[in-house]
Amino acid sequence: MNDELNFQSGLEPERYELTAPCRHHSELDRREFFKFLGAGILIVSLWKESHGQESGHNKGGAADESLPNEIAAWLHIGEDGSVTAYTGKVEVGQNIRTSLSQAIAEELHVAVDKIQMVLGDTKLTPYDRGTFGSRTTPEMNLQLRKVASAARDVLVGVAATKWQVDRNRLVASDGKITDSVSKRSVEYAALVKGKQLTETLPAEDPLIPATRWAVAGRSFPKVDGHNFVTGKHRYPSDQKLPGMLHGKVLRPPSFRATLSFLDTSEAEKIAGIVLVRDGDFVGVAAPSPELASRALATIRAEWKSEVQISNKELFEYLKKNPVEGSGPLESAFRYETGSLEKAFASADHHLQQTYTVNYIAHAPLEPRAALAEWSGNTLTVWTGTQRPFGVRLELAEAFRIPEDRIRVLMPDTGSAYGGKHTGEAAIEAARLARAAKRPVKLCWTREEEFTWAYFRPAGVIDVSSAMRKDGTILAWEFHNYNSGAAGIRTFYDIDNQRIQYHPSRTVLRQGSYRALAATANHFARESYMDELAHWAKMDPLEFRLKNLKNERLRAAFEAAAQKFGWGQAKAFEGQGFGMGGGFEKGGNVVTCAEVAVDRRSGNINVVRLVTAFECGAVVNPDHLRNQIEGGNIMALGGALFEAIEFQSGQILNGRFSDYRLPRFSDVPKLETVLLDRKDLPSAGAGEGSLVGVAPAIANAIFDATGVRLRSLPLVPHGLKIS
Repeated sequence: MNDELNFQSGLEPERYELTAPCRHHSELDRREFFKFLGAGILIVSLWKESHGQESGHNKGGAADESLPNEIAAWLHIGEDGSVTAYTGKVEVGQNIRTSLSQAIAEELHVAVDKIQMVLGDTKLTPYDRGTFGSRTTPEMNLQLRKVASAARDVLVGVAATKWQVDRNRLVASDGKITDSVSKRSVEYAALVKGKQLTETLPAEDPLIPATRWAVAGRSFPKVDGHNFVTGKHRYPSDQKLPGMLHGKVLRPPSFRATLSFLDTSEAEKIAGIVLVRDGDFVGVAAPSPELASRALATIRAEWKSEVQISNKELFEYLKKNPVEGSGPLESAFRYETGSLEKAFASADHHLQQTYTVNYIAHAPLEPRAALAEWSGNTLTVWTGTQRPFGVRLELAEAFRIPEDRIRVLMPDTGSAYGGKHTGEAAIEAARLARAAKRPVKLCWTREEEFTWAYFRPAGVIDVSSAMRKDGTILAWEFHNYNSGAAGIRTFYDIDNQRIQYHPSRTVLRQGSYRALAATANHFARESYMDELAHWAKMDPLEFRLKNLKNERLRAAFEAAAQKFGWGQAKAFEGQGFGMGGGFEKGGNVVTCAEVAVDRRSGNINVVRLVTAFECGAVVNPDHLRNQIEGGNIMALGGALFEAIEFQSGQILNGRFSDYRLPRFSDVPKLETVLLDRKDLPSAGAGEGSLVGVAPAIANAIFDATGVRLRSLPLVPHGLKIS
């Protein structure tokens, strides 16, 4: 392996061979690292968290997971004044490099273009559970602000000692310390040349309040944006190593099929290939992807399959096959308060409805890819994942080697949406590379990504309630089967509640998806609220506000309604208006939708979406707006037409030509209202904007036609009006 510390993208994958000191390394490692850095300064801190996560894949990480108070490998100031920051978070399209750079620039008082982020490298960055749950902004942005602030304070102290002056007269600005009295100044790099920082983070270190932000809170252009649009930026599928082979894996014809017969004699005749057989795993590596595919096609295999249901029996199956487990997606959730029985007995109106949600695929722009290289008993893997440390543990378990002999690097990945928590491609590439004794790159095809990755869980949701004539909800009972507990608690003020998540025996492999089960739970809840409002003969906005006390969510409903022009008269037959909203991952979100329905053709046109979003103090307005509008467009697919079709363990629509995604022609007019609460901490925004779209569209379709749709997707084949 190359021993150079190289941060530039060349023809080969980036190789950072010297690691910043962290809890896995000895004091000798620390001294050698500082010696290597030479005339520079390193601010270090340890980042240890619990490694459970919303996807249910709760493996990977340190045994000691408490967050320490030491300053550790987060930040390095080079001799040229550049700042390198380290974080285990990764870039999967959310452009987190920019907002994290803004956080550091704000507190350290350096220019954004002086900051380089090193992300998701298990050898260089502190441990991190993963990039999921919209936690990067509330956790990592805050952490890096604290580290940068502590570094700035230390630099001021060093200058004060050097000049023998009161530190209160010194000002940090634009990468240097200036004496406000004598006007002399010194650059950070020159000030700390040859020195090391070993101080810990102070217990109380007041950060710059959002009302005084000069860098954060503004719309900075995307870091590396030019490379994104010119094709220069390199993703996992672009990685190369000298002498590498290309891998392909033999896939069974259906889920849960087992290999009963294998004939590789024809493949073995092809020069230059490496064949691997390990149980039911069969793969080949060859000098080119084409040769690997040709070799794979010559293999004769017979599989034993089991009888499995189709998507037509899905919802009945989920309710009839409960299961208890231990992971977040498998563990039952139950919340109860008050007395449902008394509330139902005293109510003027009862309503019970059932809503269903189909399996859908993540459909990332870039399918899974990995490049693996062995050096003796040490493994290095470049792969697209939201959990580099989790994938490192998966590799350690698969090959029975210690984690400290494995390095996982995460080049920026072409989207994930919760779908890349697991390390299948990394393990497959490493298996082939070990047998070939050469680096092996493996890229899944689109069909493999559709079939062998996990899906957003399908679900059945039963809702019942009791209500007074005046529209006051007295009782609320909500049961979710299989799709999950995220966003399951109601944010409306109801005295008597029973809310329960029931895990079910799964048909397809399932896991995290952007906003996870919150989309299903908000769809059912907000559709149901519209049904209640209709029964009470109340305006849907008025009805919601009557049963809602939370001021932040009320403000979002009111802002969205005002921007949308809620209450306007219909201009034509088939026009409909609807709304849906809620609270997800620290953000309050409300979406209003306008649809146009052609009764003869059944065509549904979503004309306009207005979304009001409040997630505390806004770090970068333009990028937040991009996240919200991107989430709106993505949510259109799940709302209108996305659904996985399957039968006998086979995916029937596993390609873009068969799986309907939003197209440019589907995108409505998008309007976004940002509620910037500088008095509140910043929350994440990568997921919340999805949850209001489906119920808003469903409610708008009802408003236009009187047809109530209670299953996602709403109109996979157009609206059928009898």
